[in-house]
Amino acid sequence: MTHMIRTSGLVKRYGNVLALDGLDLVVPKGAVLGLLGPNGAGKTTAVRILTTLLEPDEGAVEVAGLNVRSEPDKVRERIGLSGQTAAVDEHLTGFENLDMVGRLYHLGRKRSRERARELLGRFDLAEAGDRSAKTYSGGMRRRLDLAAALVAEPEVLFLDEPTTGLDPRSRIQMWETIQDLARGGSTVLLTTQYMEEADRLADDIVVIDRGRKIAEGTPDELKTQIGGERIESVLATAADLHPAQAILAGLCVGEVQLDEQARRLTAGVTGGAEVLKRFLQRLADANIAVVDVGLHRPTLDDVFLSLTGHSAEEVAESPDGRSEPEAEPTDTREKEAVR
Repeated sequence: MTHMIRTSGLVKRYGNVLALDGLDLVVPKGAVLGLLGPNGAGKTTAVRILTTLLEPDEGAVEVAGLNVRSEPDKVRERIGLSGQTAAVDEHLTGFENLDMVGRLYHLGRKRSRERARELLGRFDLAEAGDRSAKTYSGGMRRRLDLAAALVAEPEVLFLDEPTTGLDPRSRIQMWETIQDLARGGSTVLLTTQYMEEADRLADDIVVIDRGRKIAEGTPDELKTQIGGERIESVLATAADLHPAQAILAGLCVGEVQLDEQARRLTAGVTGGAEVLKRFLQRLADANIAVVDVGLHRPTLDDVFLSLTGHSAEEVAESPDGRSEPEAEPTDTREKEAVR
């Protein structure tokens, strides 16, 4: 089997809102796919369909070579899910949470207990394993939730914004854990709003907006699409923004991004330092003072802004002005249905 996840023409509606609009995905075995998009773009809806928690209105869906619509029970045996909210029982210890998941997967008493201890050690939770989960920090709960998703050693792992709300240290720890899983051969679908996270973890990226795929490629391929380098400048006064924008427009590739509050101009260019030199000379000729200026490679944030016209953290709205529902799991019961 060469592909572990495949969707074709995936459609999901919530009333008059089209949450997914013909989404096509293909994820090879052992790859990490980053599914990017703003809040409400349809990321969680796609994950819920792929993990059997939600029925699509149209389209074909396969996971691990199985038809999700006709063989949901078999699909659940081969996947793991860690969502936006840590699905742990606060009244149980960390060990008891993992042991319970093992029993739900019918691993048997002995193997469930062995697996629980293995994963507590792997996720740096061994010392806290016999404490009630309600005493855990947010980062510890996230790690416990991810450990639970791995109890049955799934072939495909779905991570729906797994680092949302974590402090920087906990986020880096989670990244290292996900990288270890990928190196071990796991197939991972990762949804995230954090461009740095996708850049670091994903082999390939699909950008969706309002339920539609608007770009696909490796991180480097997507960056190349908007120009190899970026000029970014901060001006001394806001009054000079539009004259400077006109100057930069004559030297750049594509549109000039304008941040009036920060007095910042950003644009893709070809020619590197030579173009930067000409830009600075023309600003000097026009008596426009610069506070800061630099030349850098585009980031995935630049890609997202260029593709969608807004940043990844902004909430997408439907044509009638309402935010599109992500319909994410509201408690542990839905995720336990997968486990």
